[in-house]
Amino acid sequence: MFEKILIANRGEIAVRILSTCKRLGVRTVAVYSDSDFRSMHVINADEAVLLGGARPAESYLNMDKIIEAALGTGCQAIHPGYGFLSENAVFAEKVEAAGLVFIGPPAKVIAAMGDKIEAKKLAIIAGVPTVPGHIEPVADLESAVKVADEVGYPVLLKPAAGGGGKGMRAVDGPDDLASALSLCQKETLKSFGDARIFVERYIKRPRHIEIQIMADSHGNVVHLGERECSIQRRYQKIIEESPSCALDAGLREKMGSLACSLAKRAGYTNAGTVEFILDENQEFFFLEMNTRLQVEHPVTELVNNLDLVEMQLRVSSGEVLPIAQTDVVLKGWSIEVRVCAENPARDFAPSVGLITRYAAPKGKRVRVDSGVDAGSSVGVFYDPMLAKVITWGENREQARQRMVQALNGYHIEGVFTNIDFANRILNHPVFIKGELSTDFIPTYIFDESKKIEPPLSSLHAMAIATTLMHHLRKSLVQHALRPLKSRVGPSHFSKNTYEFVARTEGNVFKMRLDKNGSEFQWRIRVNDDIYRVITPQPEFYRRRLKLSINEQEYHFRLNYEGNFIVAAYCGVSLLYEIYNLREWKLAHYMPVPSMKVVDNILECPMPGLVVDVKCAVGDQVFKGQELVILESMKMESAVSSPGDGVIEEILVKAGDAVESGNVLVRFKKT
Repeated sequence: MFEKILIANRGEIAVRILSTCKRLGVRTVAVYSDSDFRSMHVINADEAVLLGGARPAESYLNMDKIIEAALGTGCQAIHPGYGFLSENAVFAEKVEAAGLVFIGPPAKVIAAMGDKIEAKKLAIIAGVPTVPGHIEPVADLESAVKVADEVGYPVLLKPAAGGGGKGMRAVDGPDDLASALSLCQKETLKSFGDARIFVERYIKRPRHIEIQIMADSHGNVVHLGERECSIQRRYQKIIEESPSCALDAGLREKMGSLACSLAKRAGYTNAGTVEFILDENQEFFFLEMNTRLQVEHPVTELVNNLDLVEMQLRVSSGEVLPIAQTDVVLKGWSIEVRVCAENPARDFAPSVGLITRYAAPKGKRVRVDSGVDAGSSVGVFYDPMLAKVITWGENREQARQRMVQALNGYHIEGVFTNIDFANRILNHPVFIKGELSTDFIPTYIFDESKKIEPPLSSLHAMAIATTLMHHLRKSLVQHALRPLKSRVGPSHFSKNTYEFVARTEGNVFKMRLDKNGSEFQWRIRVNDDIYRVITPQPEFYRRRLKLSINEQEYHFRLNYEGNFIVAAYCGVSLLYEIYNLREWKLAHYMPVPSMKVVDNILECPMPGLVVDVKCAVGDQVFKGQELVILESMKMESAVSSPGDGVIEEILVKAGDAVESGNVLVRFKKT
């Protein structure tokens, strides 16, 4: 086993690798950029080396500095994590040339399998089914149009290098091809230093199934079952699980055997993932091979009771795989949710800032792999993923329920996150049935015609939580003023019954709170329904609240906005207005606030850097036309015109840093 390794990555994956190294007694060296000097991976490592500026090219993508840091600190090996240089064959070659061990496959295998075109050719030779399409990269728009016409629309544009969904776009027709190709080329060039794009048929409503393999240098290869990663946005996964509802034992063995055969033919060693898409007829096609550890590896660990990072270290140090294929038996079910700094309500726009409050969930069979804490800074230069929550259960429903409760109690303030969005998916009836596909989110979450209203029981539970919290806050104020109260005259009996009205988005609930013989127990009437409620302690003023309602445990996340309380529960986030009866009688006399709409400006939807301005003063533009290209968290996004008009003023230029709400373009008023 190695005595000391360098981890050439950041965030939650670096912290995850550190934990295994500490358990094994392997000393660690972290590397970091200027903006990461207070990050968790820097604090937790035995040593840390500054690489340079915040931009990845100055730090986490600087091969020579990373290798110099490893040699200068006496490391024997480098673990690349995932992202950045993890699938860069040149980096692997340089590591090996420096006399260090690259904890991953050999450089030549990374070059072959990391290149989607070469990998597809190898899969064809190995007899693995592949998606119909062109196996050579397109040289220009003209050749892209020709290939797309041959394959047939819709088509999928994919980068030849890299992964993680970056640089991928579906194109429905020829009118959208030019814009999509340009954005793909720019995005993949920035992410992987390679602008090659190839075209293949876009298969609608597929399931995304991947097989985890592990191989040693002695010719042994095993697969550790499958993961289903169909819940995606922008071709990046949000929720993963193992095993998959779609596979039986026979299909699992067939896909696993083919994945192992492909790995053997390629001369693969270490951890890797062979990815497939599964259509509605149970036919599967090779998608790509990721020559690294995957973000979603914890679900495989939990159903196999293995530590994949430990296996990576042992295989890289020359040991034989500790298990054979016959030893692999999947036990139970595991689900993972990626927690990202993004705003789903604004098309998943990245969110940056300082994390002001942070409380991770705890509980039986709940695991959190996090790279942040209170005080961590989230910037524009890196991936938006903050943490992962992983749960295990004896079956899928138990794992799902544990995840729902875990997300109900996951509290992050300072940046927007996708926590409630992911929880909303987990509570959707179609997800519960296991009827998944890669277009699940646009089909069931964003389609207003299929919108599912939260059940009345959830609205009642949230009304109970917010009303209790409102009452407690009022009581605390009264308690603080008690010393000022006049003691002249008869004493008053303490009050045990309180009446309120809770209003949220068209629903009005009459609330009656009765103390039920104890300061912990309440009898609460919501309209005509009665609930028995037990609070955790007399003074439960907190942002994470656990209540027992009719002997069932509920977890809520609460935020206070002036006199209002926002409650989040099971993916539903609602603002509740709480009034006592006197206030309620006066409330409808209050003026309704009005919003002034400014229609002659284009606002920045997210923080980032301006890559390109595609318009000029005086241009006639049309609704949906791309005007400004932004880069944020390694993704390029086009900001389009909100309507038809004429450009009066452009307030940004390429290279400018912008924040959400900044005015990018001003139009002439009509």
